[in-house]
Amino acid sequence: MEPENTGEIQDGRFKPGESGNPFGRPRGSRNKATLAVQELLDGEAEAITRKAIEMAKSGNVAAIRLVMERILPPCKDIPVNINLPSIKSATDIVRIQEIVIENISTGKITPFEGTAISAIAEQARKAIETQEFEARLLLLEQQAAERRQQ
Repeated sequence: MEPENTGEIQDGRFKPGESGNPFGRPRGSRNKATLAVQELLDGEAEAITRKAIEMAKSGNVAAIRLVMERILPPCKDIPVNINLPSIKSATDIVRIQEIVIENISTGKITPFEGTAISAIAEQARKAIETQEFEARLLLLEQQAAERRQQ
């Protein structure tokens, strides 16, 4: 026998907006499948690695890819060493952009690195702009308050 459809929300297992597990999965707990695979691999990792290397040496492209990914992991960001002026005004941002373009054109930094530096400079510009706007706004408010008092 089905509940009557009255158009009202039926009482469910959980109320809207309330999680059945408010604290989430315990920190450090592992998926059962992951634990099962780890148990199967215990003691076999060396043999499997050796076999993957042998397959890679014989030309198996998938094995080559697997071995290379382990030997040479993907590149992470590395520090970029270019001299930039400290940022105190919007004029400094323009100079930074000029330096970035110059360093990209001479190959000292990659376009990707230049884009990252430019994005950081843009965030600094926005911060300067916000700070200057706030200072102008405060000055205008002070001037308006002084006029009201006169």
